Amino acid sequence: MVSNRGRSSMGCLVALLLVAVAMYFGVNVGEAYWRFYEYQDAMRQEVRFAKQIPDDRIKLHLKAYADSLGLPEEATDITVNRTNSDISVSAEYAEQIAIPGFARQIRFNPRAQGPL
Repeated sequence: MVSNRGRSSMGCLVALLLVAVAMYFGVNVGEAYWRFYEYQDAMRQEVRFAKQIPDDRIKLHLKAYADSLGLPEEATDITVNRTNSDISVSAEYAEQIAIPGFARQIRFNPRAQGPL
């Protein structure tokens, strides 16, 4: 009878290494999506109080927020469409996600709309 106490399986170590590598490189992708959701949430906040705030002030607030998030310059090209009953705010930008041996550009289109 052979005892395996104190020994680890090589397969388990390889699996743990692959999970660690995936998490390490997944952080870049996760950060890009996190910034997108934060920016979109800021847009929703501006839409919520848009009745009292003029369009140019909404753009100014969102441009400052995009800058604080470290978003690309094109994220500050914000469109505000206002009618008598509702408002929509949107932008479009791309972020480069770099993983060793692989690079990809992901396009984001944050948008918020609501009643006035």
